[in-house]
Amino acid sequence: MPYLPPFIAPMRFTDPAAALAQARLIYDNSIAHLRLAMQRYVAGDELPGHARACYPFVRVQTHTTARQPSATSTHLSYGFVAGTGRFETTLTRPDLYAKYYFEQFRLLLDNHDVELEVGTSNQPIPVHFSFGDNDHVEGNLSFDRRQRMRDVFDLPDLAAMDDGIANGTYEPRDGEPQPLSLFTAPRVDYSLQRLRHYTGTAPEHFQNFVLFTNYQFYIDEFVRLGHESMGDAASEYIAFVEPGNVVTRRTGLAAQPGDALGKAPPRLPQMPAYHLVRPDGSGITMVNIGVGPANAKTMTDHIAVLRPHAWVMLGHCAGLRNTQQLGDYVLAHAYVREDHVLDEELPLWVPIPALAEVQVALESAVSEVTQLKGAALKSIMRTGTVASTDNRNWELLPDNGPQRRFSQSRAVALDMESATIAANGFRFRVPYGTLLCVSDKPLHGEIKLPGMANHFYRERVDQHLRIGIRALELLRAEGVNQLHSRKLRSFAEVAFQ
Repeated sequence: MPYLPPFIAPMRFTDPAAALAQARLIYDNSIAHLRLAMQRYVAGDELPGHARACYPFVRVQTHTTARQPSATSTHLSYGFVAGTGRFETTLTRPDLYAKYYFEQFRLLLDNHDVELEVGTSNQPIPVHFSFGDNDHVEGNLSFDRRQRMRDVFDLPDLAAMDDGIANGTYEPRDGEPQPLSLFTAPRVDYSLQRLRHYTGTAPEHFQNFVLFTNYQFYIDEFVRLGHESMGDAASEYIAFVEPGNVVTRRTGLAAQPGDALGKAPPRLPQMPAYHLVRPDGSGITMVNIGVGPANAKTMTDHIAVLRPHAWVMLGHCAGLRNTQQLGDYVLAHAYVREDHVLDEELPLWVPIPALAEVQVALESAVSEVTQLKGAALKSIMRTGTVASTDNRNWELLPDNGPQRRFSQSRAVALDMESATIAANGFRFRVPYGTLLCVSDKPLHGEIKLPGMANHFYRERVDQHLRIGIRALELLRAEGVNQLHSRKLRSFAEVAFQ
């Protein structure tokens, strides 16, 4: 027999703040119940039944395809359901997602003459997702009691965490509601746990604008700029966070609760993240994803649940044209996907369009930082197709097949991550862009050699990073509502951004 928290009946709301407060009440009660049950279990108590608590849900029922006239939301590509019927999603971490949930609730109420129903779902919360950031209770369990945990608690169930909604393959069974969000609560919780593991920082520190890189040189420079910014009392950024949740506050600002818990790890995590924090969460996160499309997919799979406003790839590439020089920039406007890691989720026949707002911001940032315009700007930046491959040694293949395909595609540059990041941005409705820097020209005899590489890194890393940061600042200044393009959303789309 299940051992459950006190039941909280569903309620209807026309106030987004009240709906959010109810979701938080249900979630907090559920988490408190699981934590207490786990404490009892670790202490050796026998629980009165299978300990279970469930996520809150939010639901709307619509009877017309017409939308309410609204001055604040009719221009958006999200915030409304695609038709009539019942729409629902489970919710998690209303503390972390408070601003996001409030906005999604407000838009639903603005666009439809409906009430929001908030209640307790029948989707169990896996006990692992109830632990606090610094809880390690399983380490105190005997082998026998660890083995019995599945009998006593709900553990993560991968069947509840797939990406069918985002991939466009999910079909509700008869009588089931249609989805409101791309991600169910268990899928979100799973990614939040993975982010801690891979990046060494808590999800709370991630910002709404993200830079990815495939070289530590860029991270070193970002760290330098981050600390420099913290020494400037006039900086728009209030904190700089490094792996281990090590927080440096801006000069003149007091430490916050929890800052003292940060501790530099003995070794860096697999894909370390660093965060330039703004009070509204619209700062900049930078992640070193390392080399290869698998890492790029892994990290974007998980950051996507945070619903960022944009992510941009800054990295190195092979220049494929003889007219390019080492240090030239490539602004991707199309992608050849030979990375293969997303072939099952996003078929190759799906085009990955360039997003005008991101393209303009990147080009403007290059011009602003380099102080070049017109023909002079074109002399150091090429706009064109970028090919991404999963074979780092593609140039050694004997039949020249890749070279032929890259030539037929009119590709101007080649790397291993950009197409994956752009394709996952398209898949998860996250605005994306790519600005690469030519570091070698293998088709033309200019391969990476130590002396050339060191000179290249010294000359270009700082400028390239400043361009990426400036591009995100321009996007933020233009207004994030302009970013979420209809090009990223289908004709039968979920309501949540």
